[in-house]
Amino acid sequence: PNKQHSHIEMRRFALTKLRDFGMGKRACEDKIIEECQHLIEVFKKFKGEAFDTTQSINCAVSNIICSIVYGSRFEYNDPEFTSLVDRTNRLIRLSGSPSIQMYEMFPSILKWTADRNEGFKLVAANKMQNLAFFRRLKETLNPQMCRGIVDAFLVRKQNLEESGITKSHFHDENLLITAMNLFAAGTETTSTTLRWGLLLMAKYPKIQDEVQEELRRVIGDRQVQVADRKNLPFTDAVIHEIQRLSSIIPTALPHKTTRDITFQGHFIEKGTTVFPLLTSVLHDPSEWERPHSFYPAHFLDKEKKFVKRDAFIPFSAGRRICLGESLARMELFLFFTTLLQHFRFTPAPGVSEDELDLTPVVSITLSPSLYKLCAVSQM
Repeated sequence: PNKQHSHIEMRRFALTKLRDFGMGKRACEDKIIEECQHLIEVFKKFKGEAFDTTQSINCAVSNIICSIVYGSRFEYNDPEFTSLVDRTNRLIRLSGSPSIQMYEMFPSILKWTADRNEGFKLVAANKMQNLAFFRRLKETLNPQMCRGIVDAFLVRKQNLEESGITKSHFHDENLLITAMNLFAAGTETTSTTLRWGLLLMAKYPKIQDEVQEELRRVIGDRQVQVADRKNLPFTDAVIHEIQRLSSIIPTALPHKTTRDITFQGHFIEKGTTVFPLLTSVLHDPSEWERPHSFYPAHFLDKEKKFVKRDAFIPFSAGRRICLGESLARMELFLFFTTLLQHFRFTPAPGVSEDELDLTPVVSITLSPSLYKLCAVSQM
């Protein structure tokens, strides 16, 4: 029960602080818009030649969560930052590997797998790096001016200790876990979705044409803002369809049944670990006209207005729904539209649209196979 209370309290704290530090607000929108400019500069450096977008998109998306968690962004060539981003992405890849999946089922038999040992080393390195960040933040802490979630946590911990409360959930281990979880969850998922988006635009140039036509007609050359979403129904439908088709977290996260229940004829005892298959809904043939095709019309009515769909649940559902849903939606919209305003995405020379492979790399998340694209400047 103590672990459960700790989880509930940390989740509540993280959600409150995400909101305090701008999630879903104008301040956060400005951060993302500023980060878009840094990303555009990186893409421009390739002068239309083919390149792998992974590293730069990871850094851009990661900087948004870094500014909320640590209170500052990092330069894309900062080795401290890139090593943290790369290790976190490698950890997510590893955690979906067959040997780690088997270890999770039979921990006592398979505790010496190479993937598990590599995973431990990566986690240890990330912990060391976070502790170094925390030390620096502690040294410059000003309780009246919290820069990010870590500051807010440290101030809460200080206040509790000053009130004589020593046994609270606000201790160093929980700070470490909270910061690392927010960093991992706020980096890989959104950047993977954006990479799917650019790959799908290059594979389906007619759809890319329609998005760019709508952006030119409604926005022109000015900066896109979240308030524009309602006037960009086709673009909005495309972003939703990217999320639906890529279904990047197919099994959601593990849950436990809170009571005995019979589901589809199977009896499941209270306390059983269950993995809800989000893909079974996102690709359900009874819910979607073309479940396995890229078809933005899934989210448009006859008048070409945007339509919400109940079966669209990429952020999961229930009490453990994704904490950062509103942040992720804002990031996807602003990064995607701003990139498509500035660039046309095409396959690498000598590669046809048909040859662009949509087979995912399987781990906890489904990410695109490695690919290179050309980003041809539009502005």
